[in-house]
Amino acid sequence: MIELGKSPNSVSALKIKDISPGERPQERLLKSGSDSLSNAELLAVILRTGTKNQNVLDLCQGMLSDNSLKKLSRMSVSELKKIHGIGETKACQIIALFELSRRLESFTDEPKRRIKSPEDIYQFIYPKIREEKREKFIILCLDSKNRVIREEVVSIGSLNASIVHPREIFRPALLESAAAIVLIHNHPSGDPAPSPEDLDVTARLAGCGRLLGIDVLDHIIVGDGCFISLKQEGHI
Repeated sequence: MIELGKSPNSVSALKIKDISPGERPQERLLKSGSDSLSNAELLAVILRTGTKNQNVLDLCQGMLSDNSLKKLSRMSVSELKKIHGIGETKACQIIALFELSRRLESFTDEPKRRIKSPEDIYQFIYPKIREEKREKFIILCLDSKNRVIREEVVSIGSLNASIVHPREIFRPALLESAAAIVLIHNHPSGDPAPSPEDLDVTARLAGCGRLLGIDVLDHIIVGDGCFISLKQEGHI
């Protein structure tokens, strides 16, 4: 029976220490390995504590019932703090978790990442921009062996000729004495099909590169889990 003056939550709340040791996320991880845990249990290991009326496992299960992992990975601190039970510290923990995941996806033991194909470019850059809600224009500066020697975000916002100016594109390449560059930008809509503006900017920059003696090897447009190479499409 629920006592008068007490909410159902305050009566039924089960603390993590009240859960059988064999069912607690951290103990299950130690006993059976991380791959045996659900997404909610893994997140509970990271966050460690719940709220006054909700243990951390229930908190994480509720969070993931309302939001997919992909949606969570795209949230800002302010957006995460709107979730009941998530304060600034927990929001930062969640963001740090997903950022480490993105960095691991593009990690390589090689001192300099070597680009051999459009797929190499996509695999290198996709983890870094897949959650971007705005268009981000990036260049990779390459040496004579097509190794990445510098990565530069040139602009953030809709792609057009006034934002993506040749001097901003080629300044890092000249400073690094790059032999070539690769152009990259994302389409937050998820559709990588090039717009007329994309093709116009690509043609202009490729022409400038020829004058400067710096090859524009490709322009990769990144969508949701896919990409288009303007080199392969015959636009460079």
